[in-house]
Amino acid sequence: MILCCGEALIDMLPRETADGAPAFAPLSGGAVFNTAMALGRLGAPAGYFGGLSTDLFGLQLCATLDASHVDYSLAPRSERPTTLAFVTLVDGHAKYAFYDENTAGRMLSEGDLPVLDDDVSALFFGGISLVSEPAADTYAAFCAREAGSRVVMIDPNIRPGFITHEPRYRARLSDMLAMADIVKVSDEDMDWLGTTPGELIDGGTALVLVTRGAEGVDAHINGAEMRVAAQKAVVIDTVGAGDTFNAGLLAGLHKAGLLTRDALRSASLDALRPAVALGAQAAAITVSRAGANPPWESEL
Repeated sequence: MILCCGEALIDMLPRETADGAPAFAPLSGGAVFNTAMALGRLGAPAGYFGGLSTDLFGLQLCATLDASHVDYSLAPRSERPTTLAFVTLVDGHAKYAFYDENTAGRMLSEGDLPVLDDDVSALFFGGISLVSEPAADTYAAFCAREAGSRVVMIDPNIRPGFITHEPRYRARLSDMLAMADIVKVSDEDMDWLGTTPGELIDGGTALVLVTRGAEGVDAHINGAEMRVAAQKAVVIDTVGAGDTFNAGLLAGLHKAGLLTRDALRSASLDALRPAVALGAQAAAITVSRAGANPPWESEL
């Protein structure tokens, strides 16, 4: 199983009622949640770990995971509320108002960390769950505990506007990146981190992927580099595109038998190409429709 560890939340998206009054529609979301959902839809053995509420929104999140064939049996449940992200549009740009104090996801503690069976082959971390304490420190501890025995992938998906204590966040992220076998970053992430793919690989990362929007994705491994072109699509919006790419990559590696630390570190670019291409193909379908709506395996 590929266990996705991080935030699950409700995006409250602006809508209008039939008589024109302002309203909000609750949609299941969160970067790590989206990756888990996409993995399940792509037919990979997918799991989700993060704090889930027993409130009505938590039930919605669980129903979404069930519908996408994601195992969330390791996720602790509590009566704390679900994180809500209210979205408003200002001059066409999205602004977020987060309601995250004392939520089920944010208050995740080290005491909530599960004992993993051998069937968990890989852990995925990322998103804003690596920002908000105390959960961010819990995920860092989980990563440190399991790194070296299972494949660890990290997509920091850096949102500078969400970072409340930059020095602590940079230190936490630096420690986790040093333990990762796979790192996926955007070119904007690279600029913010002030690093390069070569420096990440010198630090111990086996595979580094840099997404460059319509230009495609660069893959770096064992001193070699390749670019996989982005698939053509009529873009509706880019919500969930990177999350879906992560799922496609992990699903492709699993299918090819490359989702072990030894197999990954000895893989060639040719062996990795189908997995990277699957990520690009899945992401192209996601951007062609509204919201984070990853494709099912049958759509590929």
